[in-house]
Amino acid sequence: MSRVVSDIRGAQQDRSGSPPLERCPLPVPFGWFHVAYSEDLKPGELRNVQYFGQEWVQFRTETGEAGMVDPYCPHLGAHIGHGGKVDGDSIRCPFHHWSYDTRGWCTRIPYAKVMPPVTRRQPILRALPVVEQYGIVWAWYHPHGSAPQWEIPAIPELGSDGYIAARRGEWPVNTFIQELGENGVDFAHLKFLHHSPIIPTGECRADGIRWHVNMANGYIVIEQTGPGLQVVRFTKGKVVTTMVSYPTPVSRSRTVMRMSFTHPVYAEDSAEAKLAADMLQEQVGQGAGAEAGFESVDMIVWNNKCYRDSPLLCDGDGEILKWRRYFSQFYVE
Repeated sequence: MSRVVSDIRGAQQDRSGSPPLERCPLPVPFGWFHVAYSEDLKPGELRNVQYFGQEWVQFRTETGEAGMVDPYCPHLGAHIGHGGKVDGDSIRCPFHHWSYDTRGWCTRIPYAKVMPPVTRRQPILRALPVVEQYGIVWAWYHPHGSAPQWEIPAIPELGSDGYIAARRGEWPVNTFIQELGENGVDFAHLKFLHHSPIIPTGECRADGIRWHVNMANGYIVIEQTGPGLQVVRFTKGKVVTTMVSYPTPVSRSRTVMRMSFTHPVYAEDSAEAKLAADMLQEQVGQGAGAEAGFESVDMIVWNNKCYRDSPLLCDGDGEILKWRRYFSQFYVE
């Protein structure tokens, strides 16, 4: 379990002489995470990517299956991503042409008369479980290699003809992934950092791997599944817009935040279509600092803050501790 404070009393101790704060003291959590958009990974393509505190080789077989494996060949340690090649349904090491499928099974050793017995019993190259849904390649990461514990939930807004093509954004953030979701329960910062006229009210609750937030009586509803997927719906009257957030840990101290923004197809030139477009632009502007031409205020805070695992809180700070208890289930000591 992570170091999560259990009550405010423990946070109200004297801080004189306390040690320096760590920027990102918690490990990379386990779960499903975005690692590519499907259209960006072509059949036969191989590339090196940095996620979950290490380098990986990402590839798509010639028949179209996506894979993500440890970069170093189990044979003699050559880096498969430098000089390697996709060969049919496998990825081939450049050194001796040992080949591996998307699940890490050794499929061929071109000069071996007898395959090593272990290659018939189990995968020998670490491979992450991968699925593709909604035009996204998702990889399951667990530091101990445990199998997936849940499935990607239904997201009707992505990939449906009833919604406009999603607008996408991507922003690197110099903090760990838990901090991004904490914004969704820190209602007070909306007034003082984002200049909202009031501090909105809201309710938060955990339900196993899922996290629910209802802010301002349904104006903003957040549904989170695991650490790597959050669906945020905004409602004004009969108009609903959706922001789907799928951040990925690059390391303990760095995250790539990615989002898709969409809304239902409303009649052209209708009042609903205009309101939806205005709402979407407001959300894109708030979430997309670089796209809007300035560094967003959230980015300024995230990129420069340190983490207090025992924060000094007051009655208006919302459900920060409840959020941290929820998120702690995705850490492995």
